Amino acid sequence: MGRGVTEDVPPEGAASGEPDRDDWRREFAEEARAERPDLARLCLLIGAVADPSVTRRVLDEAEIELDRLAGLVPYATRLTGDWAAELAALLGRHEGFEGVPADYQRLESSLLHEVLRRRRGLPILLSVVWMEVARRAGAPVYGLGLPGHFVVGFGDPADLRLADPFAGGRAMTGADAELLVASATGEALDRSMLRPAEPGAIVLRILNNIRAWAAPRPERSDVALWAVELALLLPSHPARLRYERAELLVQRGEFLTGAAEMEAYAQIMDAVDPESATTIRRRARAARALLN
Repeated sequence: MGRGVTEDVPPEGAASGEPDRDDWRREFAEEARAERPDLARLCLLIGAVADPSVTRRVLDEAEIELDRLAGLVPYATRLTGDWAAELAALLGRHEGFEGVPADYQRLESSLLHEVLRRRRGLPILLSVVWMEVARRAGAPVYGLGLPGHFVVGFGDPADLRLADPFAGGRAMTGADAELLVASATGEALDRSMLRPAEPGAIVLRILNNIRAWAAPRPERSDVALWAVELALLLPSHPARLRYERAELLVQRGEFLTGAAEMEAYAQIMDAVDPESATTIRRRARAARALLN
């Protein structure tokens, strides 16, 4: 073909028949709005959006690994109810799932398929592994999003039978939870902090972690952008994410689109905070001026 001839370039993934990033986002949006969202599926779809090398097979293998791990939980645990100890023995000591401080510096620590491969991750992702394995094995498990640290609980939340997957499954008491909250916030543990986290809230917190990872890395504004865009697909999300997306678009040189989204957000703010709305419109004009 001559150099002067152009041809249509197939979208990402089209040549191989694999979903592209837009396909993964559509699947994420559908799952997020399901009557009972599948937490593992949502987390794996985040990884698919993040990593262009992820295929349908990679996601299937991750699900199979969760099933395999669940199959290793002793059946007698259903009778004894000692889920925390058995999962600590299996996932912590035998399978090696735990975290180290360096994990906070790696994007992979927030991607479930990578956490399953590396056996390392942030507290919330390791907790997702625990919850999904425990759920498949029949455990009454839930996630607890304490300030600064995510843990898992078993049985009645009022009993505070907790475990810390980041520490390999170390058992936690109510006093441990109080100390953890005090060290993270300087405040006392509030009972509202002990409500089991819903899948949507867990996924939003994961995406917030990804945004926090990208924030000091301007060269990875692409990561911050897709994390914000996925968060906006959740049924419940902070309205300010729309403004954050607009700022990221401007940062990435999409001045007109970013300015238009700032103005749309300013219209929302008119009713609640007119002064902020005026400031946002001023920033929208400044973004458009960057084209001159």
